[in-house]
Amino acid sequence: MKFKDILKSPIFPRGYRWPFEKRKQQYESDVTALMRKMLEDESIQRDQRFAWERWRADDRAAKR
Repeated sequence: MKFKDILKSPIFPRGYRWPFEKRKQQYESDVTALMRKMLEDESIQRDQRFAWERWRADDRAAKR
């Protein structure tokens, strides 16, 4: 992987509050609701997809 191919991770302002709501019909923790809301952001989705593909392509992980 070349450094020019690496994505820049999204940066949010300090103190940013994610507006999330828990599901009404079933139990959901605050953390789960927050993560669900964060993954709706496209920049976070791209960043996580890139990290996952990079981890899967890393041959050092397969040697362990």
